[in-house]
Amino acid sequence: LFTENNKFWLDDYALFMSLKENFNNLEWLKWPDKFKNHNIDKDDISDLKDEIEFWKYVQFKFYTQWKELKSYVNKQGISIIGDIPIYVSMDSSDTWSNPHLFQLNSKKIPTNVAGCPPDGFSEDGQLWGNPLYNWKAHEKENYAWWISRIKHCFELFDYVRIDHFRGFDEYYSIPYGNENAKIGCWEKGPGINLFKAVEKEIGKKNIIAEDLGFITDSVKKLLKDCDYSGIKVLEFAFDERDTGVCSDYLPHNYPYNCVAYTGTHDNQTLFSWFKDLSEKEKSNVRKYLCDFYTPDEKMHKSLLCSLMRSNANICIIPLQDVLGLSDNSRINIPGTIENNWEWRVKKEQLSKETIKFLSEITALYDRT
Repeated sequence: LFTENNKFWLDDYALFMSLKENFNNLEWLKWPDKFKNHNIDKDDISDLKDEIEFWKYVQFKFYTQWKELKSYVNKQGISIIGDIPIYVSMDSSDTWSNPHLFQLNSKKIPTNVAGCPPDGFSEDGQLWGNPLYNWKAHEKENYAWWISRIKHCFELFDYVRIDHFRGFDEYYSIPYGNENAKIGCWEKGPGINLFKAVEKEIGKKNIIAEDLGFITDSVKKLLKDCDYSGIKVLEFAFDERDTGVCSDYLPHNYPYNCVAYTGTHDNQTLFSWFKDLSEKEKSNVRKYLCDFYTPDEKMHKSLLCSLMRSNANICIIPLQDVLGLSDNSRINIPGTIENNWEWRVKKEQLSKETIKFLSEITALYDRT
């Protein structure tokens, strides 16, 4: 039953992984030509039958274990938010099995890739390198690939956060081969047509749109038309380099239909963020909170309380910020590949005092 219900992705994935292993984990563009084509002659893969079944079994085991976990936490009143990236890797079963849905040339090499232009935080911009979508091809197929992708996410999660939402309105296109993101242009994305097609097929779902970064009026309109929850990050509210949008991130300005964070997985912990602010920025924080007496090392409590009493429908506080931990407990540093996603909380860190504090403010600000 599992293999039948997941046939739309599982067959391609299992074959892709078997071939990749067979070719010493080379990226698929470096495979022999006859294997670069998704429609491979069955005789050419007859000796991979066991490997293909193995990869299907691995996915089956994960799926059954995940469903057990999800069922357990849901019974405890806990919902799970899953994250779906806007882009996929070039070296993936997605691009290998659906090359026509991406901006690839006749040799299946990307013509343009994804990223972000230079801004106040990066003079070279961000060169992500993911292949961009051929949105005309997606539209021609009534966005079937995206619909199946999002539909499957709701088999696994209760809420789905769509990463880099502004890329569906306009996306930054960088010529393939460039060393940085300085040269590129903005291109129109699918806009509301994609999300209308998704809702028509799977109905209204709990979708969170990651609308961070430089947000234009057209992105705001798309978010409103979709009626998705946007994201607000407290740590963005007091940055002197970005005064043009900082007021959007002050808690008193949050709309009801949003998800408010002290910081995301990509940010500093609240403790270290405040510690590293300039004296002027620290002064602005204290003025905003009307708090001139709390010691610096305790300011994370005042800050997260300001978030909790905002109008945001959902409030998410990383455990590191509840505990007042430094960047030694940071989850992720963007642009780096080592020592990320390794932090684990220790039982002794969850003191009675911390549990009491979290319980009290949850009740006080009606977030039960």
